[in-house]
Amino acid sequence: MDPISLEDLALLEVLQSIDQGVELNAGQSEVRQRMVESGLAVENEEGIKLTSAGIELCKSLQHRVAADTQAAKVLQQREDEAAQTP
Repeated sequence: MDPISLEDLALLEVLQSIDQGVELNAGQSEVRQRMVESGLAVENEEGIKLTSAGIELCKSLQHRVAADTQAAKVLQQREDEAAQTP
């Protein structure tokens, strides 16, 4: 399994920023518009909020990051064990 892509990590960062109510920076305005167009977020008078689809995608990406982290730990443990075995 390939590690999560940089694009997916960037998307996760934007999703988390929206979920936490953090104002997006100027470089994220295009991403913001694409998220609204794709149904991942909606804009209202209070700002931008994630839709159910946006929340689920955020959760999915968070799980992927956690799985990648755990896989890296397992691989490192195996390498360490192999290095210690004569």
